[in-house]
Amino acid sequence: MSIVTTGTRAFDLPDRLSAKREPARIEADEAHFQAIAECREQSVSELVDRLAIERRSAGGIGQQAMDRDIEIHRLTARLRVLRRFTLDACLGRIVTADDPEPLYIGRFGLTDRDGRRLLIDWRAPAAAPFFAATLAHPLGVVSRRRYRWTRGLVSDYWDEVFSFEEASEAASPDDQSAFIASLGQSRSPRMRDVLGTIQADQDAVIRAGSRGALVVDGGPGTGKTVVALHRAAYLLYSDPRLDARRGGVLVVGPHQPYLAYVSDVLPNLGEEGVQTCTLRDLVVEGAGAVVEADADVARLKESLNADDVIARAVKRYEQPPRDGVLVETPWADVWLSASDWAVAFDAAEPDASHNDAREQVWDELIAIAAEGLDDEVPSDRARSIIAKNADLRAAFSRAWPLLDPAGIVADLWAAPDYLRECAPVLDDVERGLLWRTRGGPWTDADLPLLDAARQRFGDPEAEKRAHLRAAALAADQEQRDRVIDDLIAADDSELLLMSMLRGQDTKNSLVDEDVVPRAMPDLLAGPFAHIVVDEAQELNDAQWQMLLRRCPSRSFTIVGDRAQARHGFTETWIERLERVGLRDIHLASLTINYRTPEEVMEAAEPMIRAELPDANVPTSIRRSGRPVRRGVIAELSDLLGEWLDTHPDGVACVIGDETFAATDRVSSLTPELAKGLEFDLVIVVDPAAFGAGIEGTVDRYVSMTRATEQLVILD
Repeated sequence: MSIVTTGTRAFDLPDRLSAKREPARIEADEAHFQAIAECREQSVSELVDRLAIERRSAGGIGQQAMDRDIEIHRLTARLRVLRRFTLDACLGRIVTADDPEPLYIGRFGLTDRDGRRLLIDWRAPAAAPFFAATLAHPLGVVSRRRYRWTRGLVSDYWDEVFSFEEASEAASPDDQSAFIASLGQSRSPRMRDVLGTIQADQDAVIRAGSRGALVVDGGPGTGKTVVALHRAAYLLYSDPRLDARRGGVLVVGPHQPYLAYVSDVLPNLGEEGVQTCTLRDLVVEGAGAVVEADADVARLKESLNADDVIARAVKRYEQPPRDGVLVETPWADVWLSASDWAVAFDAAEPDASHNDAREQVWDELIAIAAEGLDDEVPSDRARSIIAKNADLRAAFSRAWPLLDPAGIVADLWAAPDYLRECAPVLDDVERGLLWRTRGGPWTDADLPLLDAARQRFGDPEAEKRAHLRAAALAADQEQRDRVIDDLIAADDSELLLMSMLRGQDTKNSLVDEDVVPRAMPDLLAGPFAHIVVDEAQELNDAQWQMLLRRCPSRSFTIVGDRAQARHGFTETWIERLERVGLRDIHLASLTINYRTPEEVMEAAEPMIRAELPDANVPTSIRRSGRPVRRGVIAELSDLLGEWLDTHPDGVACVIGDETFAATDRVSSLTPELAKGLEFDLVIVVDPAAFGAGIEGTVDRYVSMTRATEQLVILD
């Protein structure tokens, strides 16, 4: 959090940068920062007042209530981002050939009361040249300044000009200077955003359109993950089709350490409403699922088309009676024929889940039965009586039962005949491999089928909650009616004003819609307008279907590296994604390694190329000056102790030693859980134990390339 307040100078440059402290170079910035500080404080104060007014206002109902909630959410989000940063919200400035006045680029936009733009949101079109301009393609930019902030103060800045003829001591033509300087900073337990140093190749990916699927392909250290997260923030700002009312954005990561690592990036970019999860989080049973130990079983389950299997399963439980049902009422008996049942079954909406459609079919069945009575019978009374008929309810429960999705999948594995009916592509041997008794733990290979079942069958508790809520609302309305009757009876005013309470609109407005808490929505059920998938090279076809169900627009940002696929990736990205059902696929390749030093890549590249000759190994742009160090496992404690003593900042990771206990600054991870993360120091323990073949090679490659400064290998 920044510490600068109004009236405080923003520059705190060390003595070694005395030339940069000359007033002529920073006075204009100081004045502009002062204006930013004053405007920001005014904006915070105004937002606090507006929020207080909105929260005191009547909630209303329907669209009015939704609009109020949206406005409160918008104001709250804006207030949070304004409080998260002060002057350090400013990333830098540019001067263009068309305007001598500097244009200041910020994490958010800020305009004073006179309409002067003090900060341009980094996602706005006007800010694009700040990130995309290069010497070869200046885009009208004459000069650019980037700031480095330390505890809310400018501790350094870099000037770049876009003409060698105009270069001077005050402005270096090296457009990489600010970025290269940032690479040497110590890592932290959370990923930082890179707004101040986004490079032109990364910016092109961030600002690409949202239509179709964009694959961001790149090797270690190319910034795939951070670019994808910045892209999510950019799309939410620039594309109205992706806002929360249309589904918003979902970010899917490979594991929980990854989610913790990137958790600050989107909030720092002004987006706090983005859902993040792993594939396991998409299914309730995912939290307790174990890894499928039998590779053949995992392969068979993956090969099944989950939607087809579940579609066949559901047909068994939507079968109208063949002979019809007699319904007795106080007025007359009504015969519901097989054709009547068929009509009622056709009333189910095509996209409704089995359990949700159950209520639609039931209502239609009651309506058909009520139509069989004399017109003089009160319709509401007839429906109420028919709905309570025990024989009808029993027949309906047999014809369209309430189903538990997990129970259906358990039945598939426990009943070979049922599996034969639902998955006819399997032979007897394969069905035998999948057989297991009910009650065993779920495995990760079960999750795609469980997900398909939950999507198709729906929540078995939803109907129960709906009936409880309706009953509670009815009881609440009855109580309020009695109160209104008592008030009217006691009213002795001349105009009998209390009689107005009998109006239906007034009575409805008095009903407390929250007498029964609504069920928490499944925030990961979708549909989402856009999905970001990181480490996508690991997803199998069945897992891709879990994501496609949640994104009908097929708008994806797909991040991955084929060379880091633990189980191999022999296809091209286009071939893989078209096979799972995606179209309109675009490929963006990142080839510059900004993170991993040359010393590390020189050790890792030959190893991965021996297994995957066409691996996309990126080119490192810096050296750390620290060669890869080798030793024996017994040295682990001494090496870590030495590093911690000499490095008061930064983080380390031990990969491959399950007995090592993690600390605040030293993580202990498997190669699989280290994927997507980065550390100043990485110690890889006994890499030969990772195994042979593609999986072992990839695990070694991934483990080695997590290091940003020093790699140690202990055998």
